[in-house]
Amino acid sequence: MNLEALKEQAAIKALDYVETGMTVGLGTGSTAKHAIIELGKRIKTGRLAEIIGVATSLESEKLAIEYGIPLMELSAAGVDIAIDGADEIDPNLELIKGAGGALVREKLVEFNAKKFIVVADHTKLVPYLGYKFAVPVEIMQWGARATMVKLADIAPQVQVRLRMKDGVSVISDNGNLIADCKFTEILDPRELDARMRHIPGVVGTGLFVGYADMAIIAGVNGLEIFKR
Repeated sequence: MNLEALKEQAAIKALDYVETGMTVGLGTGSTAKHAIIELGKRIKTGRLAEIIGVATSLESEKLAIEYGIPLMELSAAGVDIAIDGADEIDPNLELIKGAGGALVREKLVEFNAKKFIVVADHTKLVPYLGYKFAVPVEIMQWGARATMVKLADIAPQVQVRLRMKDGVSVISDNGNLIADCKFTEILDPRELDARMRHIPGVVGTGLFVGYADMAIIAGVNGLEIFKR
């Protein structure tokens, strides 16, 4: 079974936790898109009703509209449930997210979710954060060079690169840049997150520490569910 099919399996399983009348945080990325599509199908067939989505990106907003999911901006009430993917998931359900560049809006929605379910294929499980992926950090355009120097001073041997696509800087939905910070090993993700956020010019980081309540992981032997 290919990875795309595994992503779809995990995402669809997460929809079993969505009930009529809920507000649902709609994640961003290759796994979260399957949850959005399935949610739209369940609304269309009447399996779910009175659902309102809160999109974490313009990309997810567009997909939700295409599949007939009513949308609203994140309110003070938050959301009942959020479903999103991750780039890395460690044994404590701590995450690296942001490969799609939507980390700040994802963090806003998922921090304000009564339940956050992360969905992924088995390749996203890692022994520690930073095992494969860099940590995305959204930074202001003004003073970006100075901010990146301070990020590089956070730890020995950290590599900080401005995210580019087709020779042009990637701009987030919030109008900011993305700096990808590759660490050799992240021993204390909570402390690292706090240190990076302390740097002026940093808008948010892709370290999601204490956010996920549950992980649904699809592998060759079926689905596994992990709870915090």
